[in-house]
Amino acid sequence: MRLLIVGTLDGQLTGATKLAMDKGATVTHAADIAQALAVLRCGRGADLLMVDVAIAIRDLVAGLEAEHIHVPIVACGTATDARAAVAAIHAGAKEYIPLPPDAELIAAVLAAVADDSRELIYRDEAMARVVKLAQQIAPSEASVLITGESGTGKEVLARYVHARSHRARRPFICVNCAAIPESLLESELFGHEKGAFTGAVARRVGKFEEANGGTLLLDEISEMDVRLQAKLLRAIQERVIDRVGGSRPVAIDIRILATSNRNLAEAVREGSFREDLLFRLNVVNLKIPPLRERPADVIELAQYFIKKYAAANGVPARPLSAEARHTLSINCWPGNVRELENTMHRAVLMAGGAEIGPEAILSPDGGRLDQRGGLSSMAPSVAHAALAAEQVSRALVGRTVAEVERDLILETLKHCLGNRTHAANVLGISIRTLRNKLNEYAADGLPVPPPGGGAGGEPRAAA
Repeated sequence: MRLLIVGTLDGQLTGATKLAMDKGATVTHAADIAQALAVLRCGRGADLLMVDVAIAIRDLVAGLEAEHIHVPIVACGTATDARAAVAAIHAGAKEYIPLPPDAELIAAVLAAVADDSRELIYRDEAMARVVKLAQQIAPSEASVLITGESGTGKEVLARYVHARSHRARRPFICVNCAAIPESLLESELFGHEKGAFTGAVARRVGKFEEANGGTLLLDEISEMDVRLQAKLLRAIQERVIDRVGGSRPVAIDIRILATSNRNLAEAVREGSFREDLLFRLNVVNLKIPPLRERPADVIELAQYFIKKYAAANGVPARPLSAEARHTLSINCWPGNVRELENTMHRAVLMAGGAEIGPEAILSPDGGRLDQRGGLSSMAPSVAHAALAAEQVSRALVGRTVAEVERDLILETLKHCLGNRTHAANVLGISIRTLRNKLNEYAADGLPVPPPGGGAGGEPRAAA
């Protein structure tokens, strides 16, 4: 993982750098915002910014947004500087680390924010065959096309291939071709020269150069405009790129991996994807079967997600009951592993007994999964709370942890009709923690639902 430290960290720079490097991070330093932006533009890149809280984080965030650079920020400062910590979170930092830094805290933040903790979990023979092929071709330089339905874990498999390749110690850069506007994707991939277009305030190195020596993953490549595919084909064939507005080609040394949830052969017939590009990408095809065709993986993955989200939410990792296992096994999982992960996250929060029972295995709108994979009704307040949680989770990208937590708490309280006790139980936190959070929100001028939805107290039927 590539870590960029911005500022002096109040004299703790050396200690923080050593801790990060001990955890496997590659560390670069920048004295201020201008130097940090220069580092990010020049191609050294970063997966995470660790920024001194004394730096104007709002200005840094604005600078990153102006140049379409997307890197998570963690603020660092003295443990007693609570006001600065709150200001940093409001300005756009995802987390706050008190100084002097703690080794375990550094490790946890690096893993959580940079998302380096993803694992390839499988038991089913169908998935084992795919993994065996991935292991076989990983040491090669062949381009790989990873296909499968949405949510099957294509990016996770791509990282698995990179980690077992000869480029494992070099950068792994992922570009989501579906998430970046067409007008910006060319610059994102190939970089641009100063003045190449409005807003190009300085030379910017693109993802191809950033991945030099390592692996570039083109996620959902089927969504790339056919005109840009021609430039991509040249880059793959000749191993050179042209920056937008540039006058000379730039040599690159990368391995290309690509993913798609569409049938690219069909896209070729429709004229939306170049056949010659498909041949270049599809040297080896790793086709991930949908979860419904990997029944032995369902319980294995469910148990993994239970441990993961129990630890993340500070609740016990309860075992699955026999009925819950049956409920999980017979569902068709149209959303694949991603749907199962969200379902188990909800189950960890909703379970109240010694085991996770079928009553905690909820659909996105709060209903229970039945033997046909459909829904059955349950308590309206719990269903509303689960729906609110799902709605918040859909909009996580680009938001701070504090913002997501705030919206989840307020929406859950709203749908619990203002009942503090009920909302605390649904959220899995103490009533004291809930009240402290609500007092903070009220002090910030946010509207907080009154107890009982303004009816003058907690509603007796829901308490």
